[in-house]
Amino acid sequence: MSNRTAEKAQVTLDLSDVEPRVGKPCGGAQLWEPCAAIDIRRWVMAMDYPNPIHWDEEFARASKFGGIVAPQSMPVALDFGHGVQPACVGRIPESHLIFGGEEWWFYGHRVRPGDKLFQERRFHDYKVTDTKFAGPTMFARGDTIHRTQDGTLVAKERATSIRYLAAEAEKRKMFENNNMTKMPIWTVAALKEVEKVRHDWIMSGRLGISPHFEEVKVGDKLPRRVLGPHTIASFSTEYRAFLFNIWGATHWVTVPGMKDCWINQDPGWIEGFGFDEEGAKIDPRKRDGLYIGPSRGHVDGEKGAEIGIPRAYGYGATMGAWATDYLAYWAGHDGMVRHTKMGFRGPSFEGDVTYIDGEVTAREADSAWGVPLVSIKVRMTNQDGVVLVDGTAEVELPL
Repeated sequence: MSNRTAEKAQVTLDLSDVEPRVGKPCGGAQLWEPCAAIDIRRWVMAMDYPNPIHWDEEFARASKFGGIVAPQSMPVALDFGHGVQPACVGRIPESHLIFGGEEWWFYGHRVRPGDKLFQERRFHDYKVTDTKFAGPTMFARGDTIHRTQDGTLVAKERATSIRYLAAEAEKRKMFENNNMTKMPIWTVAALKEVEKVRHDWIMSGRLGISPHFEEVKVGDKLPRRVLGPHTIASFSTEYRAFLFNIWGATHWVTVPGMKDCWINQDPGWIEGFGFDEEGAKIDPRKRDGLYIGPSRGHVDGEKGAEIGIPRAYGYGATMGAWATDYLAYWAGHDGMVRHTKMGFRGPSFEGDVTYIDGEVTAREADSAWGVPLVSIKVRMTNQDGVVLVDGTAEVELPL
C-alpha cells in the first residue's frame, strides 16, 4: 500500500454515537413566547422580503387576512438550530456541519401573531459518501413537525445536514481551488442593474393578485428575484432573525419516556466552534452561536477557512426561506406553497449576489392535496452563473 493510499484509508468518520439513534425521536429547544408581529417583521426584513402583508399594518388590515400574517417560511424562524436539529444527532469528533438541503410540506395554516409553534423531531436516516470537499462525508436527514398551540398542523420539514471532518476539508481547499476566494468587484452600472431586478420583482407581486390556474402554462417563467450583494451585515441580520439565538429565548425539551433523546449534547465540533453551556448560564454570549459557536465561520473568513470555506458565507436555511418566499409571492394572497424540495449545491458568499429563477413544468387540476397545483423548477445562481440551489415545488393556485 502506498503512503498516499494509507493516508486516505485513515480518514474515517466515527459514527459509533450516530448509528444507534437512527429512526428515533430527539429533543431540542422550544421558544418560551408565542410569535409576535415584531418577530414577523424582523424575519421578512432579514430575508429581504418586502411583501406588505407581513410588515405593513394598514395594508394587511385592508387585505383578506385582516391583519399581519407570517410568511410561509416563518416556521424555520420559530424553530431551533435553523431547523437542522434532528439532522445533527450523535457525536462525530472533530467535525463540522453545513446545510445540504431541505424539503417542506405546508398544510394550510397561516401563522399569525399570537401563535406558538411546538416541534416534534426525529432523526430519519443517513448515508456516507466520499466527496471532493471533505472525503468521507455524512448526509443525514431529520424531520420536524410544526403544530400550533391548539394542535393544528402547520408544516413538516425534512432537513439534510452535511457532516464532515473539518481538518480534511481545510486541507483539500476545494473552494479555493475553484477560485471562490476572490471577492467580486461591482461597478456602479452593475449595481444599478441589480437594484432594477430587485425593484421589478417587488412590484411584480406587491398587490398579492394570484395568477389563476387556467392562465398558467407549462414553460411560463416567474419574475426573477435577486438578493445582495451579500455582506457581513446582511449575514448577521439573517442570523439574528432566527429567534432561538436571542438570549434566554428558548428552553430545552425532552421526549417523554426516553432516557437519551439527544437534546443539547456536543456534536463533536472542532476547537473554537463549540458552546459553553454551563458558562452561558452566567454569560449568554458563550452559547450565542455567532460570536462563539458553530456559526462563526459565516461572518469570519479566517474561521471559515478552518472548516474548508474560504470567506464569509450565508445560511442554508436562509436559502430555503428565499425559495419559499419567492414562490409564495408569485402565488399571491389566494395561492399557497404546498411542497418544496431544495438541494443546496454551494453557499452564497460575501460580496456575491443570488438570483432566483422559476419555471412552470407541470399542471395538475385535481391533485392529492385536493386543490389545483402547478409544479415549478427553482434555481438559484450567483453573478457568475454558479448554481447554488436546484429545487422543485408544488404551488396551489385558485381556479
